[in-house]
Amino acid sequence: MKDLKEKTIRGGLARLGAQGANFLLRVGSLMVLARLLGPKDFGLVGMVTVFTGVLLVFRDFGLSSAAIQRITVTEEQISTLFWVNILVGTLLTLLTVAMAPVIAAFYHEPRLLEVTVVLAPGFLFNAAGVQHGALLQRQMRFTDLAVINTVSLIVGTVIAIGGAEAGYGYWALVAMTVLSPLINTLGLWLTAAWVPGMPRKRTGIRSMMHFGGTVTLSSLVVYVASNCEKVLLGRFWGVDALGIYGRAYQLINIPTDNLNSAAGEVAFSALSRLQNDPSRLRSYFLKGYSLVLALTLPVTIACAILADDIIVVLLGPKWMPAAPIFRLLAPTILVFAIANPLSWLVCSLGMVRRSLKMSLVIAPLMIASYVMGLPHGPRGVAFAYSAVMMLWLLPVIAWSVHGTAISFKDVLSTVSRPLASSVVAGVAALSVRLVYGQFLSPLPRLVLESSALLVTCVGMLVFGTGQHSFYMALLRGLKGGSSAKEKDLISA
Repeated sequence: MKDLKEKTIRGGLARLGAQGANFLLRVGSLMVLARLLGPKDFGLVGMVTVFTGVLLVFRDFGLSSAAIQRITVTEEQISTLFWVNILVGTLLTLLTVAMAPVIAAFYHEPRLLEVTVVLAPGFLFNAAGVQHGALLQRQMRFTDLAVINTVSLIVGTVIAIGGAEAGYGYWALVAMTVLSPLINTLGLWLTAAWVPGMPRKRTGIRSMMHFGGTVTLSSLVVYVASNCEKVLLGRFWGVDALGIYGRAYQLINIPTDNLNSAAGEVAFSALSRLQNDPSRLRSYFLKGYSLVLALTLPVTIACAILADDIIVVLLGPKWMPAAPIFRLLAPTILVFAIANPLSWLVCSLGMVRRSLKMSLVIAPLMIASYVMGLPHGPRGVAFAYSAVMMLWLLPVIAWSVHGTAISFKDVLSTVSRPLASSVVAGVAALSVRLVYGQFLSPLPRLVLESSALLVTCVGMLVFGTGQHSFYMALLRGLKGGSSAKEKDLISA
């Protein structure tokens, strides 16, 4: 607790730096693989991962979150949770193998049988590292976690590109999917330097199991609702339609997924330590929330405005049918950017039942939107999905903060500054496009538009919203040179 502020700032820097590297790696690998492989290759793997992704929700049974959220946890509890994770991972591996014939029959695609079987061990690889990762998060060792995640992604990317170059097609994607978690778990074991003991009874993990089970159930509901459209598109519109929609969906989610994942790990660990200190919790959450929005909202605006150039530059001309889908999905990312960080607050306070109730309300609405849009293909699904998510935004904000130290007004006030800055920056980028766009090819045009958006957004955030002092103090804090006055400003 004494060093929480410094560890949170340093951990946030480490995770954001790693996620920046991961973003470049994921985008770079997607650019290369999109040119080496076709929509059918991505579509085949996507058909399986939609189903196995449901099981992936159960990979740690929420026990990593339970271990991090608890103020104190014993060696016996962590060891027992480790073996519970191993049992769950083994069961999921066997269940995936058993599902292989069903998945192949559902899509009328025999190749999916072997793909599913090969992907199955990934559940066990993930399970073996869950509690080691939780220990590192409890210790706020985010630099170590950042290095492990980056190395595993690099290795997986190299394997995939090498396999694609060698002509292995969709098997290159399969290899990346199953080997990346293995490398990650090996890194966690070596770094944590912890060997689990034997499981024991009466270690007091019942409440942790209940917490983890509720988190898992909520995640399952969200996953089913978020991926049902891929199942429907694959079943009724075929592998090409799913491949195009899936690449647009993956590409537009990369920035916000990376940033929210990086900030979420740090924020959840820090806020869990502050669950009994409402004033400090409010301060930490709102400042962290503001920083995450300052990074995610400009990217969302850029996706909506620069969709055509982004698709051509990153994926290549053959993927142009994904551009309108990419643009139509942009509003969903705006909603995720604003709403997802609220889960840090809800879970750190132990209000997982509330999270489950919210999931049970939004899931039927999302699925209904897919069904309404399905007759119009991928574009219709993307439009209906975005419309429902926009309608859901304000209710989920109010529900999330009800009864906490954060008010609805706090959230709207925090969102307003980065959102206004991002909109102004988007207008600047669009103006540059209208004036100079016709004279440039896609790559230099995208660079010019992005530069205009970035410069305008930074200028607005630092000088136009009255937060210059806060950002300067934060930068000095990252360097370890904050004065007492500046540290007070960061946490104020």
